Amino acid sequence: MVQSLKIAGLVASIGLLAACDNDVERGVSGAAIGAAAASVTNNNVATGAAIGAVAGVFCDDANICQ
Repeated sequence: MVQSLKIAGLVASIGLLAACDNDVERGVSGAAIGAAAASVTNNNVATGAAIGAVAGVFCDDANICQ
């Protein structure tokens, strides 16, 4: 139950990426969210941060966050 609440909180925090103004801000936010999600789900934190950073940087190019 607690883990599913943490995951729900992380999913909700993805909305923060939309508030970022540039690629650096989105990349840093994405890295933080990716690392936290990886930690909660007992996966590799560095890999989660890297994937989150890439997703954050390119989310506006894919018209996901505007």
